[in-house]
Amino acid sequence: MQQEQDQTKEKKVTPWSIFVSALAGLGGVQNKENLERDFKSGKFWHFFIAGGIVTLLFMLAVWGAVQLLLSTTT
Repeated sequence: MQQEQDQTKEKKVTPWSIFVSALAGLGGVQNKENLERDFKSGKFWHFFIAGGIVTLLFMLAVWGAVQLLLSTTT
């Protein structure tokens, strides 16, 4: 009975939680509860794709910041 209640309380992985986990991975910060949730109920490819998208967005943000700084200095 207790085990059934514990399973119903487990959080499912949503697209938002995948995105948040990818951001946490980019920063190197992830709490143990979320890490265990991701490994238990998440699929590798979802996190792989989300990580790629987050990395691409980070690179574009850095590129944009550099372009902005270069345009203001000339």
